[in-house]
Amino acid sequence: MRHRGRHRRRRRGRALRAFLSGTALALTAAATIVSVSQATVTHDGPGRLKPVAESAETGRLQLRENLVPRAALDRLAAGMGRPVGVGAVLDEGDRTLRDAIDCSPAERRALPVSPTATRAYCWNTDDTRGWQPGAVTTSGDADDDGVWGSNRVILSGWSRSGGTTADRGLARVGFVNAGDLNHLSYTWALLAVPVDGGRDYRGLVSHVSGMVWHQDKLLVTADDGDRAALYVYDMNRVQRATVAGDAVGRVPGGWSAHGYRFVLPAVGSYRLDGGADAPRPATVSLDRSTAPDSLVAGEWTLGDGDRGARLWRYPFSAAPGRTGLLAADTAGRVRASQAYETKLTGVRGVLAYRDQWYVTGAAGPHDRHGTLWRQTTDAGKGDDKGSGSGAAVCGSAQTHSCWSPQTESLSYWEATGEVWAQSGRALFALPLASIDRTTE
Repeated sequence: MRHRGRHRRRRRGRALRAFLSGTALALTAAATIVSVSQATVTHDGPGRLKPVAESAETGRLQLRENLVPRAALDRLAAGMGRPVGVGAVLDEGDRTLRDAIDCSPAERRALPVSPTATRAYCWNTDDTRGWQPGAVTTSGDADDDGVWGSNRVILSGWSRSGGTTADRGLARVGFVNAGDLNHLSYTWALLAVPVDGGRDYRGLVSHVSGMVWHQDKLLVTADDGDRAALYVYDMNRVQRATVAGDAVGRVPGGWSAHGYRFVLPAVGSYRLDGGADAPRPATVSLDRSTAPDSLVAGEWTLGDGDRGARLWRYPFSAAPGRTGLLAADTAGRVRASQAYETKLTGVRGVLAYRDQWYVTGAAGPHDRHGTLWRQTTDAGKGDDKGSGSGAAVCGSAQTHSCWSPQTESLSYWEATGEVWAQSGRALFALPLASIDRTTE
């Protein structure tokens, strides 16, 4: 029976790969249906990233660390009960992602045309209706062996786009058990912020456009009305809700998390420290090719604007007792270690690895797909023509609009060589090597 099950999985895997190849061909054909004004960019692309050298400009990227007092976290845990770990959350996964073959044609149109996805899944419509998808991170970010304990995990961020006024903007994370890539189960946890010294919590109100799981911390982009740029969560401090209601926080009889069984209370935040017009990190990813590891960040820009985006990085701390936190000085200041400008507009996701940066752009008003450009920071390390940038070309119209319509983040699972992203209800992965090949 064991061999038979393995053979069934292999056959299904082959069928899915064949199906994804056929989907890519169909999407490639669709990519040719663009107006003349949306056809390929005929110049050599945006070129290399331009370093931001001015101290005044890099100073505006500075963050200020604010950690929740340990006493407040312990008070919350005393009231809610002993925290649980990631494994306990995965064990209660009661939902299943659909394989690409079971996705609707509309959902599959969220997949990239070139390079093509090698794995693809779709979220259920009943528990994602009224929610906006955002960032993805994985246990490949958390640890260099790609697993957290004995678990392979994908985390998917969402924010409430519908519902009542009180619900709008609430943020949650899907915990996906990726131990068997032929069967992805998941459950939800609400993101929260402790208040009143740990006697209560409120829901995080933010579009989760960026998210990185590094060591035991989860860093999430924030735009919930204050100057917080990132919230920090401890993956060892997942709390169980005790009341299954729509409310958030302490309620008569216990603790509620908008109907979810788990809640993650923030353990800290990083606030913008560079003035009212400081660039906000709207998208983040992890770069393990630097020493120490670094958090890569980028700002969003308008697709029809005349200004490119700033891209930068913060080093993670190597100090004892500061696992998963950014490198801060004694005053709690976190400074960018590198900063660049790209000529690209409409920037959404960003990923850096070694000397290459990968920048995604949202689909334009007349495009069915977005773009993904590879850019380098050093002369002589670009494509064969020395332009320092490249993007896939697809369709008979030779367009660069070959990528997913709206990917807000990219996550590189170094242990497997795969990049994970999501767009709409589609969650997908493909080898980083295939991105490099198609953007030469």
